[in-house]
Amino acid sequence: MDVTLHLAQDPEADALLGRSPLAALTGMLLDQQVPMEWAFKGPRTIAERLGADDLDAHEIAAQDPEVFAAVLSEKPAVHRYPGSMAKRIQQLCQYLVEHYDGNAELVWKGVGDGAELLRRLEELPGFGRQKAQIFLALLGKQLGVRPKGWREAAGPYGEAKSFRSVADITGPESLAKVRAHKQEMKAAAKAAKAARSAEG
Repeated sequence: MDVTLHLAQDPEADALLGRSPLAALTGMLLDQQVPMEWAFKGPRTIAERLGADDLDAHEIAAQDPEVFAAVLSEKPAVHRYPGSMAKRIQQLCQYLVEHYDGNAELVWKGVGDGAELLRRLEELPGFGRQKAQIFLALLGKQLGVRPKGWREAAGPYGEAKSFRSVADITGPESLAKVRAHKQEMKAAAKAAKAARSAEG
């Protein structure tokens, strides 16, 4: 895996995401309740604070939870909720050590089809269906992982030429389009909620 991603909008952080399967998974895990760039910058920040140039699932899984939480909490914090995210990252790494010998790439390497890949991603701690589908779309669209039926398994996120998620971001212009789409979705959800409460 060695591609150029533009998710963190920071060359060094993006370079790590493009060459490190664990960094990409960790960035996806962090991508909630914070701006996307902040989330995807996280893996690089964590690696630096651990004095490494990549993340190591074995090392993170074995860390003292309080020590690892302190790594994420150090200012500037890696996430709005550094303590709970530290716990989630450790759970993810422990799962990878247990099931994939600590090698994140084995989650998708040699997978038979899109449905199987989606199932494997959904089994990862912290990955619900939507997060799994978005990551599957990212693998297919930007990381060259395209088992049979991957677009179908990724649902709407797998659609070609869509601007729905991080899977579609290749630079500032597409980032702006994805942002606009997310704002539209939020506004629509808000309007639907308001309509429902008006009926009740």
